[in-house]
Amino acid sequence: MQISENSNPHYLRIGGDEKIRALVHRFYQIMDELPESHGIRKMHPADLKGSEDKLFMFLSGWMGGPQRYVEKFGHPRLRQRHMPFAISDAERDQWMMCMKQAMDEVIDDAALRKELEAAFYKVADFMRNQE
Repeated sequence: MQISENSNPHYLRIGGDEKIRALVHRFYQIMDELPESHGIRKMHPADLKGSEDKLFMFLSGWMGGPQRYVEKFGHPRLRQRHMPFAISDAERDQWMMCMKQAMDEVIDDAALRKELEAAFYKVADFMRNQE
């Protein structure tokens, strides 16, 4: 799929599909391995493959690449889709811990990691629905 010059440059900067898949895979490995992420891990099914696929599709479009998630499922409606789960500061912070570690391991570009961390934090913070 062709990426327009005006799109969010993160998709190209990260390295496209291959790097996004690696980031998502490592993110879920970390979530599955770290006892500190138990709160968010228990919100996911035992088999994380479906979660991996959905996050990959979402991040592809969110970073300015192909809009795979929207094409398959429609508008992400992230907050609405996460409402069945109790998400407080603790769950937000666990999610961010896993994503930050995955980014540190997968993304070489320090400036890109910093930009993505700030953007991910805004989204993760928006998902909170508990005090």
